[in-house]
Amino acid sequence: MAETAAGDLRKRVEEVLAEVRPYLQRDGGDVEFVELTADKVVRVRLRGACGSCPGAMMTLKGGIERQLKQKIPEILRVEPAP
Repeated sequence: MAETAAGDLRKRVEEVLAEVRPYLQRDGGDVEFVELTADKVVRVRLRGACGSCPGAMMTLKGGIERQLKQKIPEILRVEPAP
């Protein structure tokens, strides 16, 4: 049961990332889903222009995290993947 709930949450996260992705791609970037931790932290990797952009953390927190938390309140935060 818990595995199904985690799988559903992961699917919802990937759906929101798919909604955000076109905005990043317009600027030559992209986002890669890496992990959803047990404590509901999403780890992503910014790619392309977004990966080396000075505003990457603003994109991560102000864009991606805001959208995820708005649409999926269970998500605690979004972090860059190591």
